[in-house]
Amino acid sequence: MISREEVERTAALAHLTLTDQELEKMTGELASILDAVSSLQEVDTSAVVPTNHAVPLENVMRRDEQKPGLSRDEAVANGPDVVQSFFRVPRIMEEE
Repeated sequence: MISREEVERTAALAHLTLTDQELEKMTGELASILDAVSSLQEVDTSAVVPTNHAVPLENVMRRDEQKPGLSRDEAVANGPDVVQSFFRVPRIMEEE
């Protein structure tokens, strides 16, 4: 059974302000939750293999392999304003 003081301490840690009526209600509800969780300890799991994932997985990452990329001309082919394989962009600074 969980005590009222434990519920008050938990509420304080969660930065919750509870009225006396809410504290009583939470004490009962948390006690019910803890009873349900404690019933799981009665289940025989000795034949269950420990797992960290429900489905056996291998490394799902692909190998990091170098592949040929685009040439400079192919890379700038769809640019709006290209000059000598470079993108031309609007000037943003004034000349002094």
